[in-house]
Parts: sequence; C-alpha cells; structure tokens
Amino acid sequence: MRIVIPVKWVPDTAGEKHLDPGSLTVDRSVASVLCPVNEFAIEEAVRIKEAAPETETVVLIVGPEAAGPTAAKALSYGLDRAVRVTDDAVAGSDAIGTARVIAAAASTIGFDLLLFGNQSTDARTSLVPAMVAELLGLPSITYARRLELVDGGLVADREHEEGYDTVSSPLPAVVSVVEAINEPRFPSFKGIMAAKSKPQDVWDLSALDGLDTALVGAGAARAVVGTATPRPPKAAGTVVTDDGAGSSAAELVAWMAERKFV
Repeated sequence: MRIVIPVKWVPDTAGEKHLDPGSLTVDRSVASVLCPVNEFAIEEAVRIKEAAPETETVVLIVGPEAAGPTAAKALSYGLDRAVRVTDDAVAGSDAIGTARVIAAAASTIGFDLLLFGNQSTDARTSLVPAMVAELLGLPSITYARRLELVDGGLVADREHEEGYDTVSSPLPAVVSVVEAINEPRFPSFKGIMAAKSKPQDVWDLSALDGLDTALVGAGAARAVVGTATPRPPKAAGTVVTDDGAGSSAAELVAWMAERKFV
C-alpha cells in the first residue's frame, strides 16, 4: 500500500503576511514553514505505517527550490521519501491550477490513499482535496476526524456542524483530515538525522503524467486579485480613566454608543 501526503510551504503563521505589490500574490519571500495543518495528515500516515509496516509513505510538495527544507521536515516525522514538483510555470496558480498539478503528480507517483490536511493556513479555502478527487475521478472524504483502513477500503467519521457521519469508501481514495483526528508527534533527533538521507525526487512539470501545462500558473488562474491596499497602521486607543466621580462611566457608555456597541 502507498500513501501520498501532499503538503504545503506556507508563510510562518506567527509572522506578518502580505501580498507582493507586483504580482498581488502571497509574498513567499518571508519566513515560511511546513503548513501546521499538514502535520495531522502526516501523523495519520505514520500511524497507519506503524500498524502496517509494509506501507510506503510519500510526501508530495509543489513549490520553489526554497521549499526543499519543508520536504525534509515532513520526512523527519517518519515518512519514507519525498517528491518535490519545482517549476516556475506553477507560480501564481489558483486552487484549481494547484489541484491539477497535485493530481498529475500523485497519479505519476501512484497511490492507494491520498491524504491531505483539510486546508492551508495561507489560503484556507478547503477546496483543493475535493478538486483533486474530482480531477482523478476518485471517491472523496473531507473533514475526517477518524480514519480506519478495512479490507480494500476505509471507514471515516466525517465531521460537520451537528456532529459527524460515519462513511466508507473503496480504495484508492482522497481523504482530508481535521485537527481532531490525532495529536501530531514532535520529530525525534533520530528522525531529523534520518531525513537527511531519505530520497527526494525533484520533478518539473514535464515529468507529470497527463498535465496540460496551459491550465496552470498565473495565466490560467480563474481567481485573481485585482487591487490590494495595505492594512493601515493600528490607531492609538482611547483611554478612559476612573476618576471616582462617575463621569468615567458616562464617558465609556457614550463612547460605546457612538460606535453602536450598545
């Protein structure tokens, strides 16, 4: 059995995020990291491998050369090998363009289970896993909070606002998981050192089966940013000091009423 885990290189969630003023796309020159949501998919893949050691786990990342350390970070959790799709033609792809590249890369690798985090912290669209499933013509289970492999298929608890539904699917399938599914481990020192010697294949778009390169990249994007205005500096707050005479309370109520808080 082979599990492919697509992960994303995203701006550090603790850092300042902004758009590149030239391309009006997310500025990737800032400090970037492995998307934290992907850690739940990685952990689930590692747990499956621990229960079935013959399972092969492959991390897949689409991004520039600078994303290489992100693949190494994913491998340090215990995954077997990495495939990196690095091609300037991918830059500026929207969700469907990204899904096309991931679908083609996963198809080229070959898999039984394609295991995603349910969203990325830089976009939060939650669209790509279902798009990939549609492009590949495979069953899709989104928002999985529990996943169990059974004879030739899988069973999952799919989370929704009223609770969850238990659903099943044959393999191959595409699954995206939510944070409730597990508690990701920290990479061990042994895992970090072992990741340095694990294989990483680097492909360009020409290596992918069945991909129409005219349908990816900024030129093919259906969702584009027309204009963007930087967020204004944070304004100084209003300080109301209690003078003990009750006027401060009236001042506070007047301030709240002016802004329609009360």
